[in-house]
Amino acid sequence: VSAQQQATWTRNFNPFVSDNRFPTSNGVYEPSMIYNTIKGELLPWLATKYEWSSDNKKLTLTYRTDVKWSDGQPFTAKDVAYTFNLQKANKGLVGGGQNAWTYLDSVAASSDTAVDFTFKEVYTVGLYDIVGQNIVPEHVWKDVKDPVTFTNENPVGTGPFTEVKNFQNQIYEIHKNPNYWQPGKPMVEGLRFPAYPGNDQANLATINGENDWVGNFIPDIEKTFVSKNPETNGYFFPPTGATVMLYLNTTKKPFSDVNVRKAISMAINRDQIVKVAMYSYTKPADATGLSDAYPSYKSQSIVDAGKSWVSLNVEEANKMLDAAGLTKGSDGIRTVDGQPMTYDINVVSGWSDWVSACNIMAQNLKAVGINATVKSYDFSAWFDRVQKGDFDMSIGWSSGGATPLNYYRGQMATTKVKPVGETSDENWHRFGSADADKLLAQFAATSDAAEQKKVAEQLQQLFSDNAPAVPLFPGPAWYEYNSARFTGWPSKDDPYVVGSPFGATEQLLLMTSIKPK
Repeated sequence: VSAQQQATWTRNFNPFVSDNRFPTSNGVYEPSMIYNTIKGELLPWLATKYEWSSDNKKLTLTYRTDVKWSDGQPFTAKDVAYTFNLQKANKGLVGGGQNAWTYLDSVAASSDTAVDFTFKEVYTVGLYDIVGQNIVPEHVWKDVKDPVTFTNENPVGTGPFTEVKNFQNQIYEIHKNPNYWQPGKPMVEGLRFPAYPGNDQANLATINGENDWVGNFIPDIEKTFVSKNPETNGYFFPPTGATVMLYLNTTKKPFSDVNVRKAISMAINRDQIVKVAMYSYTKPADATGLSDAYPSYKSQSIVDAGKSWVSLNVEEANKMLDAAGLTKGSDGIRTVDGQPMTYDINVVSGWSDWVSACNIMAQNLKAVGINATVKSYDFSAWFDRVQKGDFDMSIGWSSGGATPLNYYRGQMATTKVKPVGETSDENWHRFGSADADKLLAQFAATSDAAEQKKVAEQLQQLFSDNAPAVPLFPGPAWYEYNSARFTGWPSKDDPYVVGSPFGATEQLLLMTSIKPK
């Protein structure tokens, strides 16, 4: 498997931190239910069903009785309640359960098979945060002194792959769970992860037939990969990936000014980025920021009305920057409070598509008097900086989910704005809007689809008006496969699930379907 790119591996299987080893989340540990993006349906997993109270303020999940942890101990609903309460007690832990505590009042197991989630207010879409949270065993984690720094080197989970058989700097292996609750699964003995410092090394190994399951950007894929062996080499890039953004740190001048953010957006040549950096695998983003995962929600009138600020217009961008008082010096570089507008655009080293996109943006920004330099970091260092708000400009992903709520919450909710220096799992640009909070609450307070669509349109308008971050392009869900040794891969002909190893909970559907030839 080629899923993460780092020069050397660090042994960390903690599902509550972002930089853990694949497949800690949704592979070693499992969620209550799985949302299948392709089919738009919620599937039972550890939980068999959910039920709302008549006032929608209590959600009850019912759990299986035949599940064991990988160490043989029984899994019960008490583990679920423990997981959520652990997150409540430790604000530094990431995950859907952490999000849930913004609207939950309490979580308690009413029996060995049932958990009651009591809400402070009606928040129907909280269902997706809750059922997507990976569950950990109380009997292991109750003795952990600091769950934030715990590296969990020998994990105990309910997932299909739990046994760390080999861990070295350059390669590690996780073998199948001897006590997995689905009889006969997984059908694969284990997963092996070679360390690749970047796309080039990972792609060379993939093209040479060394990898079976891949989640990487491969340039000119038909020519460089598929044509090498059309019988076995395939890919499937559904348009469901969250939008890739240019984040501007809104805690700093002049990025706190919406007109400056829009001017920067208008200086960017998205057509060039899509064609050159992305090999036309995607298309330019529109003014809603939404990817193609939400066709029933997207408002064409807002897309049309917002075209100007997501389209290349260097002349207008320069006028807007002039109007913002950002005058050009003798060297042609604009200044803010007497300081030249010289910035780094942060990116992950080796992510060649993003690096290329950033190089194009840096070149584009020179035309409007902004001196931007591409600065690449190892993934862990980039992720630490972007989460803590330690940047001026950075490329990055956005949040996805079953509805547009997660995306707009991650872009504009005041509840997600953390002080610079404090880790944030989203809203890296630190933009908050009280109007967004009200709309997000309205969206979540109803289960009426027509009403949700109406509120979603207002959120789209608010995003287009405020440009909290600069949308670049919908992110393709990178996924390549080699069927020489294993079969059962999702494909264009059999799109049963998003195949990307970054496919969140649904990657479990792939892991439990693949079989050796």
